[in-house]
Amino acid sequence: MDGTLDVRWIHGSPSAKHNTDPDIQVHMYDEHTVILRQNMAIDYEAPFLFLLFGEARAVLIDTGATASAAYFPLRRVVDEVMERWLAAHPREGYELLVLHTHPHGDHIAGDGQFAGRPGTRVVDAALDSAWEFFGFRDDPDGVAEVDLGGRVLECLATPGHHKAAVTFFDPWTGFLLTGDTVYPGRLYVDDWRAFTRTLDRLIDFCADRPVTHVLGCHIEMSRKPGQDYPVRTTYQPDEPPLQMTTDQLRDIRRAVESVGEQPGRHVFDDFVICRLDASGSD
Repeated sequence: MDGTLDVRWIHGSPSAKHNTDPDIQVHMYDEHTVILRQNMAIDYEAPFLFLLFGEARAVLIDTGATASAAYFPLRRVVDEVMERWLAAHPREGYELLVLHTHPHGDHIAGDGQFAGRPGTRVVDAALDSAWEFFGFRDDPDGVAEVDLGGRVLECLATPGHHKAAVTFFDPWTGFLLTGDTVYPGRLYVDDWRAFTRTLDRLIDFCADRPVTHVLGCHIEMSRKPGQDYPVRTTYQPDEPPLQMTTDQLRDIRRAVESVGEQPGRHVFDDFVICRLDASGSD
């Protein structure tokens, strides 16, 4: 399905106080696929969220970095997008499923906005609950399926950044949604061996899938090779695209090999690897 990532993402402003960007940018990749970005003036993490529509239900992947609906009206924006979609594709009993790439606060803060929403299931991102939902507790190396109705996501356990991290592949768009495992920014690695295995698994997985884009949840690099924006930056006027390639997955794997047993910060053209564990142990 053709869509476009020819988009200028909101990227903050010199004065957060005088920022005029929307609280949430809504980009329609195609009529059934929506990418959302949180405003940096609300939270410097400015995560990306993904809303995918199937015939029976939609899935929202991640809920952003801010709990307050007054400051970050995620529920209202999602409801508005879903209402427009349902007006064009009428059906009864349409559901919303809320999943996550991992349980860090900038990916789950908005969960509470969906409490009590009719026809909605929010799957807690914590390891036990997420693994039970996906079936990874019994088969951590399995490929789970989430059926939206005519659109089936493939889901993989991809620890390394976080032990409960999940990557989603959407055959409709060819998107590989990698959360904080892979993106144009600082790749914080909590478990080095798990991260290495995850990269190997993703590379093997992509060899058998028509992956069009690798999409993480942040942009932290600038367009200048090897230069990232400082942590807590709220103005990033020279961002590279969000989308990465499967070749860049292999670049990251080669970078991991070059880092070896060295903890700390390791800078490469398109990303920075921040090895947090010094032992390399599981």
